[in-house]
Amino acid sequence: MGSKNKLKRFIENETFSNVIQPTREELISNKFHYKGNWNNLYFKNKNPIVVELGCGKGEYTVSLAKSNPKTNYIGIDIKGARFWRGAKTSLKEKLDNVVFLRTQIELIDLVFEKNEVQEIWLTFPDPQIKFQRLKHRLTNPFFLKLYKKILRQEGLVHLKTDSEFLHGYTLGVLESFNIKPIFSNHNIYKNNNAPFDVINIKTHYEKMFLESNKNISYLCFNFFNE
Repeated sequence: MGSKNKLKRFIENETFSNVIQPTREELISNKFHYKGNWNNLYFKNKNPIVVELGCGKGEYTVSLAKSNPKTNYIGIDIKGARFWRGAKTSLKEKLDNVVFLRTQIELIDLVFEKNEVQEIWLTFPDPQIKFQRLKHRLTNPFFLKLYKKILRQEGLVHLKTDSEFLHGYTLGVLESFNIKPIFSNHNIYKNNNAPFDVINIKTHYEKMFLESNKNISYLCFNFFNE
């Protein structure tokens, strides 16, 4: 994407009612007024909140919102030029149960209050295979502790990936926490007993992976399922 295109999208994001872009300072100083108040201040309802981390273009967030109108969805990514597409589509289709937030995932506990989130989706995150990239791997122990902070006790984490490495790594991390997965499948389209939203929503890149005969795996867990 060219720099002019990115700039155009950044400017347009500023005008979108379903895009929120807090500063790092706002979050760190605990002045982000949506924290603990997403239902009251933004969605104006008591429906459960589901978050997609590293949402990219927002395809999965938008598709989930369409499928589940009585659930609130928040797509989070640091790259606003990416989720511009999802935000624009949501406005065009008048989806009032979806919003996009531009921030870093390591600040997630400054965005949500304890027990505020019902589910977290990680859809095709970068597996960060090299050891020195471990700190960026979204299922490493640091991130899992953050997720546990904001999730309700019955809350779920979903990992959908084309990376056998990331699936296996995450199983190992869960074992170190004495957490038993609720669901783990290394090829969901061969053994299609995965949940509806896992099987029936496919991103652009997932379709490319499938055309290349790559297996898609899915892992679901709860921090209190020990």
